[in-house]
Amino acid sequence: MSGILAILEYGPAGWHKMSFEALAGALELGQATGAGVTACVLGHGVAAAAAEAAAPGAAAVVALEHEALAAYTADGYILALEPLIGELQPEWVVLPHTYQTRDFAPALAARFGRSLMADCTGFSLEGGTPFFERQLFQGKLSGRFVFETPGPNFVSFQAGAFRAARPAAGATPVTVRRPEIDPAQIRQKPEAPFREAAQAVDLSAAERIVAVGRGIQEEGNLELARQLAAALGAELAASRPICDNGWLPMDRQVGSSGQTVAPKLYLALGISGAIQHVVGMKGSGCIVAINRDPQAPIFEIADYAIVGDLFEVAPALIEELQRSSGA
Repeated sequence: MSGILAILEYGPAGWHKMSFEALAGALELGQATGAGVTACVLGHGVAAAAAEAAAPGAAAVVALEHEALAAYTADGYILALEPLIGELQPEWVVLPHTYQTRDFAPALAARFGRSLMADCTGFSLEGGTPFFERQLFQGKLSGRFVFETPGPNFVSFQAGAFRAARPAAGATPVTVRRPEIDPAQIRQKPEAPFREAAQAVDLSAAERIVAVGRGIQEEGNLELARQLAAALGAELAASRPICDNGWLPMDRQVGSSGQTVAPKLYLALGISGAIQHVVGMKGSGCIVAINRDPQAPIFEIADYAIVGDLFEVAPALIEELQRSSGA
């Protein structure tokens, strides 16, 4: 048994934004363990979309095509995937932790006498064995877990756990298969897919974010953060206390009870670094933290730590950014 099967999510609206994050996680797991990665896309008329899964580095891509898969049902997905997993015998089956995955993946894992290790934030290697990391009790604790069963073992990755590669046409050929599905075996009646509440801003799509915490002190000081965000071409975000106070709308909140983000740059102003906030942004490419407390937990994950008064540092940054841009 070897290899990794990454099951991606593609529907009438196109790719789910977490699909290529899960694929990135599968590729990192494969690089760490020496296992090849096969990407799988299910649906009807998905062969062209499946080709986009080859670009990030999948060794093989399989498109499971069937008219019974045109609309999602848990039974349909299980009937299509069970034979493929039985044939490929992967060590790990990796999925994005979406509402759809939470619906069908536990039952799929049960077909193999396994459970789903859900909502993982990453993994680390110990003695050649991957230990998967999960947040517990709303992010208050972090645990490391290892599979003691032989493959196939099932794992889903949390949004923002890995930086997604952009989908694009790849060179890896797509193998199109038609699974044997008896429509009479599908017990569910397809309905409109679950849609998350609309948000005024999708922070997960932002390349740069300036986030503020308690250190901003009062609502009137948010203007300084807005100026810095404007100078960087960044979105403005916040930790929970700021949104709880009503200083910024709730859709600007980053953390376990807000949005999960992974921008190229995350600049934290006056954020202490509580685990509930960190779990929502630790996948950022570069974390810059400004805090006058040298013991602030945010510095443990920051790429650049600035110990100082944000009311002195932020204006200096704005001035330099404006000068360098000629504004």
